[in-house]
Amino acid sequence: MSKVFQKIPVTVITGDLGAGKTSLLNNLLVNNKGKKLAVIVNEFGEIGIDSDLVIRSDEEILEMNNGCICCNIRGDLVRIIEKIIKDFHETEQIIIETTGLADPAPIIQSFWIEETLIKNTKLDGLITVVDSLHFNRKKDCLHVKKQISFADVILLNKTDLITFEEQQNIEKDLSMLNPLAILLKTMFSKSNENLFEIGGFDLANALKIDPLFLVSSQHKHQKNINAVCIKNTKVVDGDLFNKWIYKFAQYNGKNLFRYKGIINLDNEARRFVFQGVHMTLDGRPGKPWEKKEKRLNQLVFIGKNLDEYEIEEGFNSCIQSI
Repeated sequence: MSKVFQKIPVTVITGDLGAGKTSLLNNLLVNNKGKKLAVIVNEFGEIGIDSDLVIRSDEEILEMNNGCICCNIRGDLVRIIEKIIKDFHETEQIIIETTGLADPAPIIQSFWIEETLIKNTKLDGLITVVDSLHFNRKKDCLHVKKQISFADVILLNKTDLITFEEQQNIEKDLSMLNPLAILLKTMFSKSNENLFEIGGFDLANALKIDPLFLVSSQHKHQKNINAVCIKNTKVVDGDLFNKWIYKFAQYNGKNLFRYKGIINLDNEARRFVFQGVHMTLDGRPGKPWEKKEKRLNQLVFIGKNLDEYEIEEGFNSCIQSI
């Protein structure tokens, strides 16, 4: 009997310089749940450093130099993963550690638009390591904001070096930047949680969104990065929604970091789930609605200078008329 082909899950680790990305990678290598791993280490500059810091084991470690993985060498990422698929047949998980300056968006998009990656891999999730000790000094840097905004899991690292009050303030800032991410507090990037099966980019699981904790009369946002949440029980017209969301993404794609949602489309038996990064959008039917389940529309948009009124009005224009 032939072996059933399964796509290789990919975990992306990002975070600012010195946040603890390599420490996290080493921890994952040590506690690898018995998986056969392949690791791609990306270092900006012609001379690599990080790969020398990675604990050596049975895993295949490939290094990318002379460029940021999110920029001019994305083709190299595709070629390296092709090499992994061809030469290391037992690989069960790929981990990518990006440079601290990386913008996660092009990396994510690669797994949606590159044929080789679509066919052979699935993006499981993006983990962002945050340096709590230096967060207040670096939080206004655009690359830091983007790394946080795109995350499925945020490791608030070095919590032993700050006070409890400082930690609470950072947590508030992080929740404003990304209400969807799972927040884990760590020292030395060590976590007891399973970071190999995040499922953050797996639409087959149907997205779980609960943005209610964002509701606030103050509507305080982290500078020009904000999250807009919509939640109601209306029936959405499929044709109107498709026209609106694609047009909205095209016009606002540059400022749309990440967006996702579950909607009751045309009162179909299955919920419709979608997610997007900039202008790259993916959507499909999710799991069936339960008979007694409230059909709840839940949408979250994270990005730069998003107009809450415009988004709400646009979505409301897609509601079916009675």
